[in-house]
Amino acid sequence: MRQSQITEWCHFMIRSQAVEGGTYIDGTMGNGHDTLLLCELAGKKGSVWAFDVQEQALRNTKALLAEHGYDGRVQLIQDGHENMDHYLEPESADVVCFNFGYLPGGDHQIATRPETSLAAVQKGLEILKRGGMMSLCLYSGGETGFEEKEKLLACLKELPSGKYTVIVNEYYNRRNCPPLPVFIFKS
Repeated sequence: MRQSQITEWCHFMIRSQAVEGGTYIDGTMGNGHDTLLLCELAGKKGSVWAFDVQEQALRNTKALLAEHGYDGRVQLIQDGHENMDHYLEPESADVVCFNFGYLPGGDHQIATRPETSLAAVQKGLEILKRGGMMSLCLYSGGETGFEEKEKLLACLKELPSGKYTVIVNEYYNRRNCPPLPVFIFKS
């Protein structure tokens, strides 16, 4: 594992919590790399749900999954992650992951927004099973990145400690506002 990359660190933590046959949600599909990992972890008996508002994200993810033999085994949904509760029941997911920001290789003007990301995390926590984990990759760049990160961290700080354990990691010796890997465990 290349521990210096935020996505690799998050994948490591997700693998440590995964159960074969589980239900997994990728709240920010992007180019499909998190979705692919979740498909591998779910196995043949599990289910994976992936959300993104951009048609390009769906096309990229569908192609990546087909390349690895996972086409048809995941629900790819072109809708905002803040609407995931329209598709999944409360306390039904083992892992929910988010990689906020913009579509790598896409239009940087189209990015996650503080209001919808906050709503998505709150709904994801409702959908998360007891004993489940949520993974967040928080970035500070772009027009709304700083605001999004600060609003999400403020919300997470207020979660009841008897129900959630929130771990915020930091790249302590990196400059220029490095990303924050965050993990939430539901008791």
